[in-house]
Amino acid sequence: MISWIRYTTLNHFSKFECHMNRYVLFLAFVFSCFSSYAQAPFDTATTLRNNPGIFSLVVTMDDSTVYSRYFNGKGSTELFNNQSLTKSIEAVLIGIAIDKGFIPSLYTGIANYFPLLKNDPDKRKTTITIADVMNQASGLWHENLAQLDAYLRLEDPSGYVLKQPLLSAPGSELHYNNAASHLLSVILSKATGLSTYDFARRYLLDPLDIRQSSWPKMKDGYYDGSGLMSIHLRTSDINKIGRLLLNEGRYKEQQIVSAKWTQMLLNPPKTYPAPWHLRNTAYGLCYYHKTYRGEKMVYGMGWGGQFLILLPGLHTVISVNQDVNDRTAIQQSDLFMDSILPMIFDWIIYRRNGSAIHPPNVVISDQD
Repeated sequence: MISWIRYTTLNHFSKFECHMNRYVLFLAFVFSCFSSYAQAPFDTATTLRNNPGIFSLVVTMDDSTVYSRYFNGKGSTELFNNQSLTKSIEAVLIGIAIDKGFIPSLYTGIANYFPLLKNDPDKRKTTITIADVMNQASGLWHENLAQLDAYLRLEDPSGYVLKQPLLSAPGSELHYNNAASHLLSVILSKATGLSTYDFARRYLLDPLDIRQSSWPKMKDGYYDGSGLMSIHLRTSDINKIGRLLLNEGRYKEQQIVSAKWTQMLLNPPKTYPAPWHLRNTAYGLCYYHKTYRGEKMVYGMGWGGQFLILLPGLHTVISVNQDVNDRTAIQQSDLFMDSILPMIFDWIIYRRNGSAIHPPNVVISDQD
């Protein structure tokens, strides 16, 4: 009898143990699937692997690099053409100039730096402010996008822009305007007594430990502020500028730009509907603003899909550089925003929500 009871008990225990082993194996399989997804869900996506246009992608969370990869033969030391991200960097420089008293305020009239406007028959030009230019709402003439070479060949691009008839009342509506944006570089130089590039190196790039860069000049002798010739930086350094904004202007215990100005850029007092790309996007002070899947998103964008994307609520910065090719520029930008960004966003949310369970997995290129 005792033997029968022992046999029956062991038999039931054996079956229970077998079921438990299967359950544990199933959980291990599920866990491994989620863990691999958490590491790099988009790493093998065809939109990255078979994408001849993308050069680099860097993601940081809480000031730590969680993803850094380079594509199509590019490397981490490459200086990339950032196109209109130049405007987003100029916006930081304008804030530094205001902080240091070189420029009185965001609402200073540009006529203070271009006296010819005071003699213009259209007195509305004297009401144009730095804010209007940064909002792409100056009303000034803008270049023909189909004939950019004609604008770039101008010996005095600023004078030409300022002398043309207004296209709209200053501050009334958005007209994307590379030509007017160049005025910001001229204003920085006139206000500070330094070239825009020297001012940037002294007060922004060097303090951020950004040692590699280049910045071409327009024919008027001023460094390009339009973004058509562009500041060239490493993707990781563009990311660093984004982190500066999320950290309220501080880097290594140094206040590079005021917290007040960084908040102004992240939450501009006035925005205008942006009539392109992601729906319900607004533009203000050289950055785009949108609620993306419930999260506040602020981003700079350059032709061809150059992006600096800030997710303040997730303390995350995404920087991207791609090929500057007029034939594929719009498609590259759309592909990233429509197909690649959603995968990155899902991964970021998973890391953020799962961080209490899974240790952070740092995925870094061997070139960094």
